[in-house]
Amino acid sequence: MTDEPTNIEGAVCAPPLTHNEQIVMGHGAGGRMSHQLIQKAFLPAFQNPALNVGNDAALVMPDSRQRLSISTDAHVVSPLFFPGGDIGRLAVCGTVNDVAMLGAKPLYLTAGFILEEGLPMSTLQRVIESMREAAEEAGVQIVAGDTKVVQKGKADGLYITTAGVGVVREGINVSGANARAGDAVILSGTIGDHGIAVLGARGELGFESSIQSDIAPLNHLIEAMLDASPNIHVLRDPTRGGLATTLNEIAAQSNAGILLDERTLPVHPEVGAACEMLGFDPLYIANEGKLVCFVPHEDAGKVLSVMKKTRYGEGAVIIGEVIAGPRERVLLKTAIGSTRVVDMLAGEMLPRIC
Repeated sequence: MTDEPTNIEGAVCAPPLTHNEQIVMGHGAGGRMSHQLIQKAFLPAFQNPALNVGNDAALVMPDSRQRLSISTDAHVVSPLFFPGGDIGRLAVCGTVNDVAMLGAKPLYLTAGFILEEGLPMSTLQRVIESMREAAEEAGVQIVAGDTKVVQKGKADGLYITTAGVGVVREGINVSGANARAGDAVILSGTIGDHGIAVLGARGELGFESSIQSDIAPLNHLIEAMLDASPNIHVLRDPTRGGLATTLNEIAAQSNAGILLDERTLPVHPEVGAACEMLGFDPLYIANEGKLVCFVPHEDAGKVLSVMKKTRYGEGAVIIGEVIAGPRERVLLKTAIGSTRVVDMLAGEMLPRIC
């Protein structure tokens, strides 16, 4: 890995922004353009040891006795309600999961609401109730918040920002930089469900679909996994940019290679059909209730067994392994025996889905 400082997502710093550059939708897709935006705009101003590690949450130590995992997120989705979830459940689960991916027990959330003039009060109440239910399921409390109202036409009805904090387990060291050659790569279930569910809710699939978003709080699943093995090296939820982008981030952080087996990748038949029809690759479609785990080969069996006994891990499968090289590359062994490079999402695929 290069000695240059890394950004929030683990990529190398890029030259600063120039005055004639403008923000485009691809900057929010979670792929290479998002990384470049962070490199150029945010990291030069804010970089510090906690930020530079490159995880989705920051590990901080207010004193020598306790380690905290802290994360923040912004949530924009259209429509606000879709099969399997809504912006409220998305807001809670997204932040709970980012906090938990450092091996932490999420405890508290804060929430900020940007409301558009004319938003029906019934819509807001429905979202709030969804957040309450999701927080109850995750076992966290929403302890503070803020509300702002903007003029009609200045927002898509409702935006939500959240921040979360949790306590990291003693003796646990989980980070995107910890993948090691020989680690098994475990995926908790099918990929692409969230992105396709949102696209279907917009009426953009061209056919009827029963696909539900996979939005879920994964902290209880992670607790069970850490009970089975305290030696887990990496945990990450593949959201924007999909599994492919997440694995590329981890490969870069860990200066390692990752080899996937296409035959083991779990894809729901309807998701596969939609991707084939629309020309998408499920590896790049967003998820909101899945995780990838990197664990030493000797512990993989017991971690997988525990995952399969949980509500959100019953579809878990080993999809590959960490290899010594080529470094900072993700490779896919195809069903016909060839090998191809799986790169990071270059621009925009499915906009505004998380």
